[in-house]
This record gives sequence, C-alpha cells and structure tokens, in this order.
Amino acid sequence: MEKSMKVRIKKLSENAVVPTYGTDYAAGADLYACLDEKIEIAPLETKMVGTGIAMEIPDGYVGLVFARSGLACKKGLAPANKVGVIDSDYRGEIKVALHNHNGSGDALAIENGERIAQIAIVPYLKADFEVAESLEETDRGENGFGSTGKF
Repeated sequence: MEKSMKVRIKKLSENAVVPTYGTDYAAGADLYACLDEKIEIAPLETKMVGTGIAMEIPDGYVGLVFARSGLACKKGLAPANKVGVIDSDYRGEIKVALHNHNGSGDALAIENGERIAQIAIVPYLKADFEVAESLEETDRGENGFGSTGKF
C-alpha cells in the first residue's frame, strides 16, 4: 500500500524524534516524548508532554492525536482529551495531555524518546451550517444512545 503525502515537520529540539509508522498499513504514526528528563504522572493527574516537533499539515487535512493502545491498556496512560485536534494552520509544538487513569495505582514515568500517542492525518470537509425549520425524516429519527440495540 503506497498512498502517502509529504507532511513537513520542524524539529524544535535536537532530541526530537520524527513520527514513525509501526507497520506499512498503520493509520497512525507514533509520536515520541521529547524531554530533558524523565517525568512522573501521579494517579488521576494530567501532564502536558511535548514531542519537540511542529507540523505543516496541508489545507483540508487535520492531525488527530489518539492514544497508543499499548500505553493506554497496559499502563493506563492516554490523552486526557481522548482525541487531540491539530488544525492545518497551527505551527506550534505538538503536545499530548497524558492522563494517568490508574486512580489507585502508582505514579507512571515517561522517558525521553518513549512513544506517547499516535497521529493520523485525515481529510475533512468544512460545513456551512444552515438553520432550518425542519430536518429530513429518517427511520431512526431522534433515537440515540443505544437505540440500535447493538453494544
């Protein structure tokens, strides 16, 4: 599978790591912690962890920052905001708000160069919202949250 596009990045620190894909078919590229020293995140605490990079995401695309499944499931560390949104006009350092979900556990350490999240570069459509008196009817209608009977 060879569908790719150039996304320019700027290393803001010498020890910043360029994002990498774990496999040829991975949708998300790993983001790495860029730290001067190890940090600890106490139970139920959130800390901003820098990556040491900035990106030039093309117009019409967004960078979506997701948890790394291993870090989230094995250690309990995941982005506090669940999914981070990096807009195409943002040129600052990409940071991840890592939250320690282990309320009764120990502080968890993050070291320089550790994979902390993943970013997917995704196209989007900008909506022109239009106020209407009614919306088109569907079979589902207003039934939400669990209404399809599938969990």
